[in-house]
Order: sequence, then C-alpha cells, then structure tokens
Amino acid sequence: MHRRTLGAATALALAALTTLGAAGPAAAQAAAKKLVRIHTAGPADLGVDNTMLAHQFMTYVNANSNTIEVKLFPNSQLGQSREVIEAMRLGSGASATTGGPAEYASFVKRVGVLGLPFVWKSYGHAEAVLDGPVGKELNGDMEKAGFKVLAWAVSWGYRNVVTSKKEVKGPADLKGLKIRTIPTKVFVSAINAMGANATPMNFGEIYTSLQSGVLDGYEHTASTTISFKFNEVACCIAMTRHLMDPTVLVFSLAEWNKFSPAEQAVMMKGAKEAETIVRKMAPEKEAEALAQVKKLGMKVNEIDVAPLQKAAVAAQDELAKEFGAEALLAQMRKQ
Repeated sequence: MHRRTLGAATALALAALTTLGAAGPAAAQAAAKKLVRIHTAGPADLGVDNTMLAHQFMTYVNANSNTIEVKLFPNSQLGQSREVIEAMRLGSGASATTGGPAEYASFVKRVGVLGLPFVWKSYGHAEAVLDGPVGKELNGDMEKAGFKVLAWAVSWGYRNVVTSKKEVKGPADLKGLKIRTIPTKVFVSAINAMGANATPMNFGEIYTSLQSGVLDGYEHTASTTISFKFNEVACCIAMTRHLMDPTVLVFSLAEWNKFSPAEQAVMMKGAKEAETIVRKMAPEKEAEALAQVKKLGMKVNEIDVAPLQKAAVAAQDELAKEFGAEALLAQMRKQ
C-alpha cells in the first residue's frame, strides 16, 4: 500500500515540497492559519525515512485542521540540525524537526542509550522499547529539556560496514581497517569494539578519502551508499548491523504549548499516523536498497555477528553508565 519506487517517491516529494509556497484561491485563509515549520536535513525525497515522516505528518495535519498549516523545509533550509535544535529549545526558528536521537544527546544525556552498538535485536524490538517504559521515560527527559516528542519511528536500514577494496567475510577481517564514522563517542566505540580503527571524519570527505586510500571504508546504510554514489569507490558491504538509529519527530515545547488542546490532538494523531507508515516501510525499504547495491555490482556478505555482539557488551555498559542510563539499558536488554 505504501510501496513506492525511489523515482516515483522522489518525483512526488519534489512536487509536494516545491509547491508549498504557491499562491492559490485559499491563500487568504491559509495566511490566517498558525504556521508549523518542520526542518529536516534529509533531501526532498520520500525515499528517505526522515523526510517521509515529516511529509506524512504534514499531509495529515493539513488535511484535517482548519487552523494549522504545516510546511516542510528539507535539505537543511532552516539551518544545520544542531543550530535548529538549539533554537527550538528557545521557541524560535523551526517548530519541529525530524532526525536521529543522537542529535539531542547534548541536551538529554540518557537519550544516547538508543544509539548503543548492537543494542537492537530487530525493528520489532526497537518499536517495543520506544512504545514502552523506556520510550516514556525518554519522552519525559526530552520534555524537561524543552522538547515534545510526537513520534518514534525507525530508520530504513541498519548501519553496516562498507569497504573500498577488502571484502569482509567474517569478524576477523575487520581488524585494523580504518573505518569512517560520525565523530561521537557512541559511534567511535561501536567501530572500535568490532576491532576496526574508528576514523571520525566529516561526511563530505568520505568519497575522496576512499579514492585516495585514507579510509578503508565507512559505516552507513545501503540507501546512503546509493544516494551518494559511494558504490563508485566501494566494493563490499559486511552486514554487521551494528547500529540502527530510530527516527524521531520532535516539536519545540514552547511552540507546542501555543496550540489549543484540539489542535494538539490533531497533530498528535498525524504524528502517530506518520509513525505507523514509516515503521511499516522500514524492512521493505532496507531490502530494496540492498537489492539495488547488488545490482550496482557490490558484494553484500552476511557475517557471524555473535562475536561482535559479545565484544560490544562492555562498550554498552560503559556508555550507559556515562549517560546515567544503566536502568534503561537493562530494560532494553530484557525486551
């Protein structure tokens, strides 16, 4: 029902997102509505989880509210995620944003538990945790910091290790490889726990660093490999499934409190509808992306991750203690 090819999704998204400011017969009425501006760093492409989450929320609310108009600003049009989030805490700039929980870790330390290496057993496990006591506690933490969580979805794919020349067929093959990752402690710990050498680096430097041999590889989703044409400089994917960031729709609490209970109810229902759609699409979208990288000539290897999962337990414990999230981690492991 929600299945779309990447090309169709892109066309639909571009059509929807580029006509948001267009004038029409209802322009005068729309001008009187309360404006909700949603930021996302993702492109104007419904083949991207963050963009789809925001787009579905926008579509529902605009169709079901006479007093609210939601506009989506993709491609970081409202600024880089960090500065957008900081402004949201103060009730300025964007009304809401979609992205990963790691972006909020500077303000809400315990939310970092959602990004621990090898913590997720499956999409279903992630959804159960986010819908349960752990998710509710983190929602409370976020609210204390000035944020209102409207929806927890899941990313369309696990992050895996992608290499430029060496084919990784087992955990031992990862040893010593220089793997680019996001410059945060959680991501660095995840790569080092696997025996590779984490190499923090700006995203924009990946392509040329793979070409020059500065990097042996990077870690990311299959869809990202396709979007940025990394298949041109990388040969192989090892299905480590070491990280899977949930996708979250977050409102500025100061902005949220400006809306009536009825308006809040409409937006909350829209967020839950969007959450359900994005969650259902996750396995399908991951499978599509993996099939596509194979068509592009890349090798995709399933490997025995049990030794990697075992090695990551110490890193999980250490980081959870640092975040003050030991109890949350214990609950996540039980589910």
